[in-house]
Amino acid sequence: MTSDQAQIVALGDAIVDVLAQRDEDFLVDCGVLKGTMRLLADQEAEDLAAAMHGSGTVEEVPGGSAANSLAGAAALGARCRFIGLTGNDRLGELFKKHMADLDIVFDTPPHGDAPTGRCFILVTPDGERTMQTSPAASHCLTADALDEEAIRGCDTLFLEGYLWGPDTPRAAMRRAIELARGEGRRIAFTLSDSIALPGRRDSIMKLVSDGGVDVLFANEYEAKLMTGIDDFHMAVRALGEKVPLPVVTCGAGGAVAVQDGELIARPAVKPEKIVDTTGAGDQFAAGFLAALIAGRDVTQCLDTGARNAAAVLAHMGARPLKRMEL
Repeated sequence: MTSDQAQIVALGDAIVDVLAQRDEDFLVDCGVLKGTMRLLADQEAEDLAAAMHGSGTVEEVPGGSAANSLAGAAALGARCRFIGLTGNDRLGELFKKHMADLDIVFDTPPHGDAPTGRCFILVTPDGERTMQTSPAASHCLTADALDEEAIRGCDTLFLEGYLWGPDTPRAAMRRAIELARGEGRRIAFTLSDSIALPGRRDSIMKLVSDGGVDVLFANEYEAKLMTGIDDFHMAVRALGEKVPLPVVTCGAGGAVAVQDGELIARPAVKPEKIVDTTGAGDQFAAGFLAALIAGRDVTQCLDTGARNAAAVLAHMGARPLKRMEL
């Protein structure tokens, strides 16, 4: 690897979060079920966007699980490249500029026939978040859009579970895995709640069982759902039989990993305050990967992930606000 090559190359959803605080009557009027996470068709997305913009203040912030993690890894000093597809529109330019501001290389040409993906986040007065996502251009990513040289030359290929569902981006991810494997690169995969979406579990489990993943990030719920085992520790150990390094977060309970059959548990870091829980899991993965690439042991990686997650809890948004130390 040369000094200018990306250490982490990530494939993920190139989307913009559209956030608004609205009461429960607004959700009812829009036909949105409170607390749900749902994929929207194009017209549904346009209707919801119009309702949100027409009823009050709306904030637009670049997001996406893997992109958020790269923001955290870059803040810790890792050299990062993102591969994802935006539309050729205003939100696509916003996403691109934000990645450049974070010193993350992002040069995937935009899609000419689909808009930039959006995740509509509605926050009710009780603080609960309702997320409705329109992947749009993001799920049009093909293998032709891959930077094969960057993938071959990276330390870690980082894959986002949300992008694994549709056939087209899944084929691109399979090609990326083939390229990385051919050069002996590490492959990390984050479930990012995608395991809860229909049709994902079996294909992800097959990928894992076939040896396509070296580091698997999951939360407690995802680990149980992935394995079909209700006992947490048994579920984690079951993942350890399939993945060289499964890493499972447990919120305030900390995080655990399994390496060479050994269960390693570390506590969470108490945040200064809790303002917004969005992105905590993404930032944990960022800290863990940045430390792993820097040659730290698994215990240190868990601790770095915990610090990174705690930092993002103290402010609004899913990405760090400043440079951080490993």
